[in-house]
Amino acid sequence: MPSIDNRNFPEREEDINFDDIYEKYQVSTENDFDTIVVVDGAPIVDEAKEEKLLTVLTKLFTKGAGEIKPNGLWMPMTPNEKGKQTSSGYLFIDFESPESAHAAVKNLDGHKLSKTVTLSVNRFTDVEKYNDMQETYVEPEIKPYVPKEHLKSYLMDPQARDQLVMYTGDDVSIFWNRKSEPPEHVYSRSNWTETYVQWSPKGTYLSTFHAQGIALWGGPSWHKIVRFVHPGVKLIDFSPNERYLVTWSNDPISLERLPETGHPFTDYDEGNQVCVWDIMTGTLLRSFSLAQAASDEQKTVRWPMFKWSASEKYLARVVPGQQLSVYEAPSMGLVGKKSIKTPGIVDFEWSPAKESDPQISLKEEVLAYWTPEVGNQPARVTMMTIPSKEVIATKNLFNVSECRLYWQNQGHYLAVKVDRHTKTKKSTYANIEIFHCIQKNIPVETIELKDPMIAFAWEPFGSRFATITTNDPNFGTAPAHGQSPVTIKTDVKFFHLDKSKKSNTVFRLMKALEKKSANYLFWSPKGQHIVLATLRSSVVSDLEFYDLDFEPLSIDKKDKKDAGSSVQLLSTQEHYGISDVEWDPTGRYVITASSMWRQSADHGFCLWDFKGQLLFKQNIENFKQLLWRPAPPSMLSAEEKKKIKKNLRQYTKLFDEEDLALGDATAAKLHAERRKAMEEWYGWRKTVERQLDEERKALGRELKVTDEGKSETVEEWVEEVIEETEEIIE
Repeated sequence: MPSIDNRNFPEREEDINFDDIYEKYQVSTENDFDTIVVVDGAPIVDEAKEEKLLTVLTKLFTKGAGEIKPNGLWMPMTPNEKGKQTSSGYLFIDFESPESAHAAVKNLDGHKLSKTVTLSVNRFTDVEKYNDMQETYVEPEIKPYVPKEHLKSYLMDPQARDQLVMYTGDDVSIFWNRKSEPPEHVYSRSNWTETYVQWSPKGTYLSTFHAQGIALWGGPSWHKIVRFVHPGVKLIDFSPNERYLVTWSNDPISLERLPETGHPFTDYDEGNQVCVWDIMTGTLLRSFSLAQAASDEQKTVRWPMFKWSASEKYLARVVPGQQLSVYEAPSMGLVGKKSIKTPGIVDFEWSPAKESDPQISLKEEVLAYWTPEVGNQPARVTMMTIPSKEVIATKNLFNVSECRLYWQNQGHYLAVKVDRHTKTKKSTYANIEIFHCIQKNIPVETIELKDPMIAFAWEPFGSRFATITTNDPNFGTAPAHGQSPVTIKTDVKFFHLDKSKKSNTVFRLMKALEKKSANYLFWSPKGQHIVLATLRSSVVSDLEFYDLDFEPLSIDKKDKKDAGSSVQLLSTQEHYGISDVEWDPTGRYVITASSMWRQSADHGFCLWDFKGQLLFKQNIENFKQLLWRPAPPSMLSAEEKKKIKKNLRQYTKLFDEEDLALGDATAAKLHAERRKAMEEWYGWRKTVERQLDEERKALGRELKVTDEGKSETVEEWVEEVIEETEEIIE
């Protein structure tokens, strides 16, 4: 400090300069206070409740962020008007590590301690930083706008084609579908993924898997949009509207194995295996450990482990045999701050119903779950609303071995496949319990089946469903060592909603197909058409294409009353070694594939139309995976769709011309070259004629017209047959 001039004291204390003292005793906040957080909004309590509040806050921040230093929690107490010591509504917490302080801000800022108390958590260094801000506002520098690629640009294809991704060898490629022609290549990259690829539900993102985590790609240039660090990730699941992503790794998170920077994990995430991410921001919302019962030695993982509600507001998971935990997004806090205790719970499913559906009266999310028989208690299927947790429907079941829940994709019906056993438990059979969710009081209908059911599928946007049952004695028996599994005989049944009696609408058998070998059902995403397939069999590889709304040219009066008369077999085909079947988003094409992951030979794929006609076939060595790119829901209203269907014949000519032009690529290319040559010839001829007229005028030898309009121009059209195809219609 400089020497004091006794003759020149400052008149006011504010005029004294302490800069030299501040400089000498300055403390670096960046290095010394990065483990401390400031908590505002805490309840104001007196000395009697001080210890209890500190205990609650210590438990909350230890669980939500990390370990607190000994005596690291300090809550100032000041005397009030009555002289009693009371808290001031804020406190300081000193954690063992800066990562824990960061986790406290991230996980507990905005945490509701009660209905009226919400905590605000900030770093102590941030408080100092904001306190030292300049009082004069300095306008920040605005970076120039850089337009980004449109992630849905593929929907603007002039030919309205669909894209697909193919994984072959080490290469992942994007293609346009060209019907009977080889797919048109768009983009390729070697070693793009290490295991497999997966589209997001609406086709915006393509996800690739790596040892470090997940990457999402998109746009016309297929650039990387966002990456999520989760070492050893094996499985992922998108939320319905692509806002969130859930990842699972078989390896628990270990901070020791991770670098110090470049990842979002803290002490709270240590040992967890499931992560929930925000796709828009790329941030980690929360991580979870595996939920297993105390006596459960589960070796397989049920996926998806977390299931999303239709609105993405909630996600839930089951702790087997104990409880159902429902979390709210994006806060990731339990709804009602506690799980739903449900002894014996096995599985659940969210209703896909949307709030905009006029037939849905409930304005809350709905989920259904089932519990098995325990002691004298019967098995039970329960429907519950969230967040009110109100039970709106139940059904008791007896002699139950297993249940499966199947929602119709609009949430109008819930089908429960119930596998039952006889009292002696020597034989099994199946029932279908159908909840009519759009009717008052949600009545439940029972459909009895005599045989075990191996497949069930609702028709999209419809009230029909299909089942596959079998009474083959070989069903359920394991093949002998060294022998391939026996292809069992099955029966396929179609059911429809009989609305002839409005007061009692029930599901009735529409048609039964006996002695089939199909073991999988694949509905068109638009309904009406279905493929019955025999997959992963070494002997049979059958495909049957059916139309459930077929309209023959002539209909008998008896057939009009028979609902099953409209079920028509369009084609029977075969694809040896078939392992996968997938419809395109429009319901016009079907791809059947034989992957090297499941078959040892004849790898490749076939492209069929919805009638079962083979359009294109390609055998590919080391073929692994082929997936259609999903499309978002149509933005057209029901009236606009109806108008298009009504005037479809107006567009038929245009479509036929385009198909004819694209049918033979060589002919179309030759036709374009000829047309270009003709245009060049006529252009050159007109130029020469103009030059010749100018030269004649200059020489005074201009041609005179003698016919005075009596001449006649005759145009002759010459038709040329490019291709002729003969098709026999049965």
